[in-house]
Amino acid sequence: MDYNKIVSVTGMSGLFELISSKTDSGIVRSLEDNSTKFVSTRIHSFSHLESIEVYTVKDNVNLVEIFTAMKGSKEALPDAKADAKAIRAYFEKVYPEMDFERVYGSDMKKMVKWFEILTKNNIEIKQSDAVEEETATDATAAKKTTTANKTAAPKTTAVKSAPPKKINSPRKMA
Repeated sequence: MDYNKIVSVTGMSGLFELISSKTDSGIVRSLEDNSTKFVSTRIHSFSHLESIEVYTVKDNVNLVEIFTAMKGSKEALPDAKADAKAIRAYFEKVYPEMDFERVYGSDMKKMVKWFEILTKNNIEIKQSDAVEEETATDATAAKKTTTANKTAAPKTTAVKSAPPKKINSPRKMA
């Protein structure tokens, strides 16, 4: 099973493998109990784990980076049902760059639960090559744009705006 096929479905707990999808629905298999379900996109939304980003004090990072830090950490993984303070303390040690003002405790609990599910199912947590290339291309383009903006002469344009039109609507009084 590949990491790029793993999705989260709104309104349904846990993680799922996306088996098949169409524009208005999908068939998913639960990673917890291996049950297969038909899911309508009229009611639910799919979020590929590969596309989820987490706020940090610098730039947003992909969820893969958080999972990699969790995997490499010597800290004991807290129980997903632990209180928010214990989970926050865990992430402060494992990934201190996380923006704890914008990442909610419920999100951190979800990350712990998802990490447990992925490790239990022996899923290799890594970005697909297409996403890595896209990220590198976006970073290069952003750098070029920033450099171009710094070196280009500022453009000034004078725009004349017409005075606002006054609308008189005559009313008939009976």
